[in-house]
Amino acid sequence: MNGARRPAACAFALLAVAILVSACTSPPPPPVKWPGRDDLIPPDAMKRTPAADPTPPILHVSGWAKPVPMPAPVSSAGAEDSAYMSPDGSTLFFFFTPDVRLPPEKQLAQGATGIYYSTKTGTGWSMPRRARLASTPTNALDGAETLHGSTLWFASVRNGNYREIDIYTCTFKDGKFSNVKNAGARLNKEIGVGELDFSPDGTELYFHSSAISGRGGMDIFVTRSANGTWTDPVPVDAVNTAQNDGYPFITQDGKELWFTRTINGTPAVLRSLRNGAAWGAPELVISQFAGEPNLDAAGNIYFTHHYYENGTMIEADIYVAYRN
Repeated sequence: MNGARRPAACAFALLAVAILVSACTSPPPPPVKWPGRDDLIPPDAMKRTPAADPTPPILHVSGWAKPVPMPAPVSSAGAEDSAYMSPDGSTLFFFFTPDVRLPPEKQLAQGATGIYYSTKTGTGWSMPRRARLASTPTNALDGAETLHGSTLWFASVRNGNYREIDIYTCTFKDGKFSNVKNAGARLNKEIGVGELDFSPDGTELYFHSSAISGRGGMDIFVTRSANGTWTDPVPVDAVNTAQNDGYPFITQDGKELWFTRTINGTPAVLRSLRNGAAWGAPELVISQFAGEPNLDAAGNIYFTHHYYENGTMIEADIYVAYRN
């Protein structure tokens, strides 16, 4: 019996050696190709401009100039969305997809959809580059980014999530992204945070959710850091209504809460001023397909504007209203 088994054992050993030798001598796999931002914009896509926009954003307050699109190369015939400007105004993060007509699963399969960033130069803005937050361009669908200090917080659809869309973090330093990790069970599974922003000292996390009981639709909540964890969230009653209220942003001085509310069927930008520990009644700042606001330290407002034709979204751009 033992003698009969030796040939098989020897053959197995020789096969294992052959596999190891093959692995050592085979050429390395080709590098992963990451499509360029504009590679997959469809040929029939046409860049929309304010002159041909039937529903341009409307500014309702003084103190800012009329909103205008961010210039090329930030703006393209694809869709730029969910902008977040670094406080110093030097780096713009945004979500990009080349064709808004495609469902998310096809956007992911194309490999060009995700978070991009552009830096301010002496003459304008640099060509946007992809934030490579996964091993391949089709391993994750990332967006809804927020920068707090050197940590980029973002939403992601990928394997290993607690839910369909989880919040992740990574370190952003010297133009490089590292240490990508899930934000954890407390925020993702137990609280279920949506798009978010922080108070300047990082002790308050504001977010929107439609899963937590509120006043209706999507509401804004706040959770606070205490004893190494995040407290149970409470609604920000001063800004929540029966409409959809979400996409919160806190200014660098902690005195203003900017957010998006559905008004007359389209998203609009509002702000609430802090009076001590309480938030005041919000005022309408920009209406008509204007949402997801954030401000740099100079007070310039960055937001998303969607273009619609016959009730269908066909493109999106990042707009800015410069502070006077």
